[in-house]
Amino acid sequence: MDFGKFRYEEAQRLKESRKKTVQITMKEVKFKPKIAKGDFDTKVRHMLEFLDDGHKVKVTLQFRGREMAHPELGSKILDAVIEQLGPIAKVDTSARLEGRNMTMVLSPDKKAAKRPANAKPAVAKPEEPISIDSLKTTTETETANAKDENIQDSKEAI
Repeated sequence: MDFGKFRYEEAQRLKESRKKTVQITMKEVKFKPKIAKGDFDTKVRHMLEFLDDGHKVKVTLQFRGREMAHPELGSKILDAVIEQLGPIAKVDTSARLEGRNMTMVLSPDKKAAKRPANAKPAVAKPEEPISIDSLKTTTETETANAKDENIQDSKEAI
């Protein structure tokens, strides 16, 4: 038997076996306790894509300064992440505080049905359109209420 032919066939077998393996990588998404709703939704959407691709997702919540005094705010955000991802993800490692970071690891749930490629991720949308009247600032509303109270007080005094 030719040794060169043997090495070639061995290389082909190794190449074929590597083709069938699935690379699961860990993706990390970082949050902060004061995250805005739009940023939160965007990051959850990215996590949804990672989970659909079969990757594990490490959710890291970074605390800075006085934020360390309120870890319950961080756990509330992580609970909202779990609620948004629903049946698509399962929690591998629950949320735990390590120094200034709170981490949690999610993995794709194999039991969950694969969603179609053209389906959009489930992200909360505003229920009603914003009207011009609702754009009044709180200070304008408060001053209007204060004026009404002053008028009523002056009428009662008369």
